[in-house]
Amino acid sequence: MKLALVVSDSLQAQAGAAALRHAHEWVDPKAADVLVVLGGDGFLLHVLHEMLARNQVKPCYGLNLGTVGFLMNGQHDEMPIARRVAEAHRVPIHPLEMRAVTQGGAEFSYYAINEVSLLRETRQTAKLEVTVNGQVRMEELAGDGVLVATSIGSTAYNLSANGPILPLGARMLALTPISPFRPRRWKGAIIPESAVIEFRVREAAKRPVAAVADQKEVRDVKHVHISAATDKELTLLFDPGYTLEERIFTEQFQV
Repeated sequence: MKLALVVSDSLQAQAGAAALRHAHEWVDPKAADVLVVLGGDGFLLHVLHEMLARNQVKPCYGLNLGTVGFLMNGQHDEMPIARRVAEAHRVPIHPLEMRAVTQGGAEFSYYAINEVSLLRETRQTAKLEVTVNGQVRMEELAGDGVLVATSIGSTAYNLSANGPILPLGARMLALTPISPFRPRRWKGAIIPESAVIEFRVREAAKRPVAAVADQKEVRDVKHVHISAATDKELTLLFDPGYTLEERIFTEQFQV
C-alpha cells in the first residue's frame, strides 16, 4: 500500500512528523493509495475539502497532533504505521452540497462535511422560511440562524447549539435553530439524509444573512439549497476499537 504523509503547519504536528518520516517509505500524495494526515480535526477537514475541490478523493488516516482530534486516531508508536493503516476500519462519509444565491444574483456552490450554517450578519434578528422537499415547513424562523448538520458534524457546532447527536449510519440530518426567538419552543428536527432543504431569507435587505459551508462563507444570501452529495464519498480510517461510531455513541452519555 502506497502511503503519503500530509502534515499541518503547527509546531506540534511538525515535531511529530520528524520521527514518522523515517518510519515508512512515503510517496507523493498524487501517487498514494491512502493519505496519513498529521494535525487536528480542522486540518483533516481542510485536506478533505482540498481533495473534493480537485476531484481526487482518497482515504485518509488521521493522527491526532491537534486539540480535540475527534476525527483522528491516537498515537501508538509501537505499531508500524503501514500495519495500522492496513488494519483500520473504513467509515464512508457523504458531504452536503450547499448552493447559495446572493441578493445580487451571484451563485455559489460549496461542500460541507460537518454542517451548513445560516447566520445573521448584523444585530438584526434573521428571519428565514424553511422548506423541506418542496413543502414549506416553517414560514418564519426568527433568531440568530439555523444549521444543517451531518452525523459526523452533529458533535461539533450542532451539539453546541443544543442539537441532537446522530449515530453514524443513521442517514439522517439534524436541522437545528441557533438561539431561536420565534417559534421560541422549537428545538429543531431530524430529517432523512435524502431530504432537500431550502432556506429563503425574509427581509434580506434589512436583515442580511451569511451562509457557511464548513469554512466557506457566502454573505448577503437570499436563497440557500442544501442536499446530500451522494455522488461524492469520502473515507476516514480508524484503528480497531477506536471507531468514530463508538466515539459518537460515547458522546451521548457525557455529563
